[in-house]
Amino acid sequence: MAAHPGKDYYAALGVARNAKPDAIRKAYRHLARKLHPDVNPGDSVAEDRFKEVQEAYGVLSDEKKRAFYDRHGFYSEQAYTTGGAPGGRPGGFGFDGFDFTDFQRQAGGAGPDLRSIFDAMLGGRGHHREASEPLPGEDLEYTLEIGFDDAIKGTPVRLNIVRSISCQDCRASGSAHGAPAQACADCGGAGQIGRAAGNMRFSVPCPGCGGQGKVRSVCRECGGEGRVRSTSKVETRIPPGTQDNARLRVPGKGNAGLRGGAAGDLYIEAKVGAHPIFDRKGDDIHIQVPVTPAEAILGARIEVPTIDGTAFLRVPPATSSGKTFRVRERGVQNARGGKRGDQFVKIAIIVPEIPDESTKDLMRQYAELNAENPRAALFESR
Repeated sequence: MAAHPGKDYYAALGVARNAKPDAIRKAYRHLARKLHPDVNPGDSVAEDRFKEVQEAYGVLSDEKKRAFYDRHGFYSEQAYTTGGAPGGRPGGFGFDGFDFTDFQRQAGGAGPDLRSIFDAMLGGRGHHREASEPLPGEDLEYTLEIGFDDAIKGTPVRLNIVRSISCQDCRASGSAHGAPAQACADCGGAGQIGRAAGNMRFSVPCPGCGGQGKVRSVCRECGGEGRVRSTSKVETRIPPGTQDNARLRVPGKGNAGLRGGAAGDLYIEAKVGAHPIFDRKGDDIHIQVPVTPAEAILGARIEVPTIDGTAFLRVPPATSSGKTFRVRERGVQNARGGKRGDQFVKIAIIVPEIPDESTKDLMRQYAELNAENPRAALFESR
């Protein structure tokens, strides 16, 4: 018997053939959320892909059906219930397990595509069936610019976020006034209606309800989606120690879910502004502090600004420009409750202009008493 032209369900979900059930479930949820007709109204391509993904997951999520698919290379309900035989139930005729390719080959390949003919008789191989399981809402991203001090000390913020919220008119049901769906009058709630072709009788999805068995009046406010766009005020707090480009999660403040699904989360990306004198590196603070030549030569106790106020630093005698000192635990408190950072103070000797001759005479005397050449070592190493 010729091979059945089955669909590649693994490719439809974008997973490997040896994928674990958790990986299959995760891939399905991602694609279902992305392709759902309620999220892509009027997009026929997305709707077709959504049907394909649902069909693939329906088989691969069931251990026995997946084993059947892996063994035979195709899946149909008729073939599955009859152990792989192409025939259908008594009184009916199964097309999914029948190899039309062999039939046409024996007929010389002439004539129209028989599979297309039967598909047309059945109203198409598939129909849109709205998923009944809840779908979580999408996560949202928001970029927030905050000041240097606010990032270090923390600050409350109030944001105006445009997001999807549950429709109040229909109580998120998508039905007008929240009324429950009613049984379809065309099929009596069965979702299938009978059709005949010659001596063959078969069932096809009901066109009145799309095979769902139920119909509803669509809510005008949300168009049947069960949620509407709105600007919401979100209040949260930037925690102390927040670093530049940090992502802060605000649970449940993303888009509302579908059919009772949980709301997504809001992620705030912090853009921290610069400070005129402090330079932050992780949880440490760096600062350059000017000193006079006399302070550098003789040593001094100087005031140093910190993020908490003023601290005192002892500059030892003969301190060179560029020397760096550590002031412990005067940096930023770690945002995760860890150890506080340090502050690093870099000394910069500032040489002033000397307008009076008496001061210049003192400097000349100093130069005569200290005639060493600090550049001598540079020439000795050549």
